[in-house]
Amino acid sequence: MKILIDARLYGLENTGIGRYSFHLVNELSKMDKSSEYFLLLREKYYKTLSLPKNFHKILAKSRHYSFYEQIEIPKLIRNVNPDISHFLHFNVPLFYKGRYLVTIHDLLMHRQKSRDASTLNPLFYGVKRLGYGVVFKNAVLNAKSIIVPTNTIREELGAFYKIDMKKIEVIYEGVELNKEKDKDSKCLREKLPKKYFIYAGNAYPHKNLERVIEAIVFLNKTKFGEDEPVKLVLVIPRGVFRERLKDKIKKYNAGQYVEILGYLEDWELAYCYSNSLAFVYPSFYEGFGLPGLEAIKSGTLSLVSNIAVFREVYKNYAIYFNPYDFSAIERAMEDVLTMEDSKRKKMISEGKRYVSKFSWSDTARNTLDLYEKSV
Repeated sequence: MKILIDARLYGLENTGIGRYSFHLVNELSKMDKSSEYFLLLREKYYKTLSLPKNFHKILAKSRHYSFYEQIEIPKLIRNVNPDISHFLHFNVPLFYKGRYLVTIHDLLMHRQKSRDASTLNPLFYGVKRLGYGVVFKNAVLNAKSIIVPTNTIREELGAFYKIDMKKIEVIYEGVELNKEKDKDSKCLREKLPKKYFIYAGNAYPHKNLERVIEAIVFLNKTKFGEDEPVKLVLVIPRGVFRERLKDKIKKYNAGQYVEILGYLEDWELAYCYSNSLAFVYPSFYEGFGLPGLEAIKSGTLSLVSNIAVFREVYKNYAIYFNPYDFSAIERAMEDVLTMEDSKRKKMISEGKRYVSKFSWSDTARNTLDLYEKSV
């Protein structure tokens, strides 16, 4: 079987989809020695990625969401003539007519109507939304099969496009942080506050970080900050939304309570999680919710929004709050600070046991089964 994978977003630095691409490719390379794989990669990983002999790298110069990908990607795929192609994101070129699977991670842009999450002017934003709608609909309607990370997204996708639900396959993601035990954590420990809650991810508006900033200020000013402040550590890659978040920190006079870190390696992230009071995940909307699971696996608690996808994924192994009410977030933080040590240890232990069920090898195996069924 010849399988082509559009892996242009491969790499942990590309956050959620990058991590999904990274682990899927790595696990497939371990378990499938009989199929031939062709990976579309950007220049960085085209040059550096080392793979088994049955994996072939193809340089793709076009960026995601660009006009050029509409021309280049179909041409690259035709040169390979695969039995099946797998697009790891919704941007399937409109002119590609071959057999393919697509992974749909969420329907965020379907819900997000305002320009808050964009840096484009109104004209270009309107054009972008129109293009997004056309490309997304094409990807969904013409796919042989669609992979989604949760039943919540499956139901949402099926209802929106009125498609046969048998076409949509739920394949959960795995949970793994690549720890490097020989790394010296002393320097990192010195950078961290004594007591802190942590968030890691992007700073897009739907992540709802403003309310967490409100909550940490309220917590310190009214409850726990007299002797030693309880801090909020935000691990956020550089970008315009990170800069906008700094304005929110100034707005609430929260500078003494909030620290922003940039990109961290997996071992650093795992260390920060394990030494935190809890991971705080206040999103209004997600497709899966991987960071909170990674935090639990690293040995801390997760405080998460009371939304359907988190209820599906985290079940009873997280502490829930109303994401629209900063005082509800503050109360969840307060519960953690006042929690008996025995209860905390029990929750972390049970959470770790639960999270161990999420395996990237299972993700890859189920995906490979779907390739075989779709040919």
